[in-house]
Amino acid sequence: MIHGKASTPVTLEDEARAAEILGRVRRMEVRTNRLVDDSMAGRYASVFKGRGMDFDRVRNYVPGDDVRTIDWNVTARTGEPHIKMFTEERELTILLMIDVSASSDFGSVEDSKRELAAEAAGVLAASAIRNRDKVGLILFSDKVELYIPAGKGRTHIMRLIRETLFFKPTRGGTDIAKALDFANQVVHRKSVIFLVSDFRLGTPFEERMNQLRNKLQVTNRRHDVIAVSVTDPREESLPDVGRILIEDAESGQVVEIDTGSTKVRAAYEAQSRSRRELTASRIRSLGVDLLEFVNGETWMPTMIGFFNSRRHRSG
Repeated sequence: MIHGKASTPVTLEDEARAAEILGRVRRMEVRTNRLVDDSMAGRYASVFKGRGMDFDRVRNYVPGDDVRTIDWNVTARTGEPHIKMFTEERELTILLMIDVSASSDFGSVEDSKRELAAEAAGVLAASAIRNRDKVGLILFSDKVELYIPAGKGRTHIMRLIRETLFFKPTRGGTDIAKALDFANQVVHRKSVIFLVSDFRLGTPFEERMNQLRNKLQVTNRRHDVIAVSVTDPREESLPDVGRILIEDAESGQVVEIDTGSTKVRAAYEAQSRSRRELTASRIRSLGVDLLEFVNGETWMPTMIGFFNSRRHRSG
């Protein structure tokens, strides 16, 4: 897990890249704030409420009070009945777990899947901060690459967005189960976890799927887990462009595919659809909400629909 890097000489190219990154992060901050203002105001607070009650004080018992709240120690000491008073524990911890494996950098449209994930995470983080909640971040590949403990404030949120966009992982594979194990070790209070990934589990698919399902089940018992699937249209279908070489970004395996063949394209689409539908059904069977975002498509209505659905269920 990376905590920091030693300083290195700064070149003109580095300075230009830094300026580009800063500009992009600022533009994303503006867009994120606009999305929160226009679409998320009120929805977040109405869905994610305090996860418990904090002790406030004791007072004299009044006829009609719930006898289950009587503080017997104080009652015995004073000789008069007293009850415990509680206030709602409002502050929540939001943990963003974001897949930064090699496949996350793929994008057949203007943005990559990682950029889409960063923007969605930015909206969630901004909503949390406005509600005075804490937000933490885990970036993972087939290992945990970066962990930033939960914090508050605009500077903290900008750091989370910046790291999600530009962090360079040391590994290319994906191991969601290992990342969930890590989250369970470092997050002790019940939290809301947004697990953002393309859920490309690699092979053997069924074995990886079972591992993910088991770890997800354990994590969802301890926390409130929401899965966010980020995919790209080109992962679901192939264009008719003849014979092409396709390299798996994570395994490095290269295969030649004849996209001019209707059967080949149909088989590719069928397998992609089957795996996506199986993954979605396995996740939802655990009682875990799943949001599905497609790169290049408007994703905000899906997020708003999720919050509205949650609000109705909790109401």
